[in-house]
Amino acid sequence: MNEATAELRARVRVWDLPTRLFHWALVLAVLGSVLSAKLGGDAMVWHMWLGYAVLTLVAFRVLWGLVGGHWSRLHHLIYSPAAIWRYVRHRPRPGERFDIGHNPLGGLSVLVMLAWLLVQVGSGLIADDEISVTGPLIRFVTSEQSLAWTAYHKHLGQWGLLALVALHVLVVLFYRFGKDRDLLGPMFSGDKQLPAHVPASRDSLATRVFALTLLGACGAAVYLLVSLG
Repeated sequence: MNEATAELRARVRVWDLPTRLFHWALVLAVLGSVLSAKLGGDAMVWHMWLGYAVLTLVAFRVLWGLVGGHWSRLHHLIYSPAAIWRYVRHRPRPGERFDIGHNPLGGLSVLVMLAWLLVQVGSGLIADDEISVTGPLIRFVTSEQSLAWTAYHKHLGQWGLLALVALHVLVVLFYRFGKDRDLLGPMFSGDKQLPAHVPASRDSLATRVFALTLLGACGAAVYLLVSLG
């Protein structure tokens, strides 16, 4: 086995534990919020709490994108239009790699998903189903504004979110069976087989404790926000 081959077989920590836990917690929270909305009735209490959980997680991910592991940073999600075009045409520059963290289209999809979730939860905070559930911040908007955002929340916001989730699943399946690349495995283990010189994400006990503290601060901030109503 030559040196280049040995390099390719090195395990590099790409996704730190906080990023991985965020990902799967968000999956569960979004699925739970959709199911509880479909059930209605008493399940709407869970829908509201899961919405707060989603807001907490999105806030955490944005902050973690500033201080978290190397490949979880937000600047690794943002590519120039030229880089996206090179990726689409399969013509990277010498030494340019799109297979370590998120590729240009993957990074763009993450940003769109986070933004969509933020608007969806925000609209829920001022929504009124005119039956039994109102958002905690409804007193800060007019009745017309509340009804307009309620309509968005129930229709465009909901179906757009479902479309983004479906697209995400389809892309994962396409890479697994069309390109023989496992995107789910690294989101469980955190590691990828990469050249040894690729910088690894920091994932120590200290960073994990810091992430937990940051998550708690985000939860407290959401609690204070909701309490304004």
